[in-house]
Amino acid sequence: MAGSRSIDRLRRLELLAAQLKQDEFCTVNGLASEMGVSGRTITRDLLLMREQGVPIDADRGRGGGVRLDRNWGVGRLNLAYPEAIDLLISIEVAQKMESPLFLANLASVRRQLVASFSPEKRKRVNRLKSRILIGTTASTYVQAGIALPPKRLVQTLHQAFIDQELLSIRYRREDGAMSERQIEPHYFLLKYPVWYIIAIDRLRDAPRTFRCDRISSAARTGASFRLLPKSDFAQSLKDDDLRV
Repeated sequence: MAGSRSIDRLRRLELLAAQLKQDEFCTVNGLASEMGVSGRTITRDLLLMREQGVPIDADRGRGGGVRLDRNWGVGRLNLAYPEAIDLLISIEVAQKMESPLFLANLASVRRQLVASFSPEKRKRVNRLKSRILIGTTASTYVQAGIALPPKRLVQTLHQAFIDQELLSIRYRREDGAMSERQIEPHYFLLKYPVWYIIAIDRLRDAPRTFRCDRISSAARTGASFRLLPKSDFAQSLKDDDLRV
């Protein structure tokens, strides 16, 4: 347990350094809220960072903030495993979309990330990549009606997708009616900029497609499901020019 706490603190110190370097003005309370710890914990962390030679400036008085010297570098990037997976999958999505700009070094970044994984983790990442599909760009009509889902909802969908876990969702149909569903999130489909879940709907025991921005709530159930091949969802995908 003590070792786990030490790892947590080391990770928090890295994130603190990055946050302070990124933002011109941070408060102890704001940092505490961002890290999910108490203000006293952040104060102790900042003291430790100063003792280690990190140049932290502080404004005195009510509402005072803390920041890093702008000429100081945070150091080399050190990603946690889930962050590395997210970055790698984002790179794959960008490459599948075949944008001509800002892609020159993505292959090199991808190779370095993959090289940092164990063989088993590489297999897991490859399985995840194969479950993300890129379709044609959404119509202007669809784009006009999209709304950004809340961060917590996105995180729930994301984790259930990775863990192949059954989801209970509340879904708004195109006609505005709400319904309760239990779905197996087998594949994600991006029809830029709209994300869809290609799923098995337990209510109908059949494949269905759900727009992520129409999901008003989602809860993980703890029940896992067996991944089905894309061919089982051919009807849901037949109208898409997919790059998979």
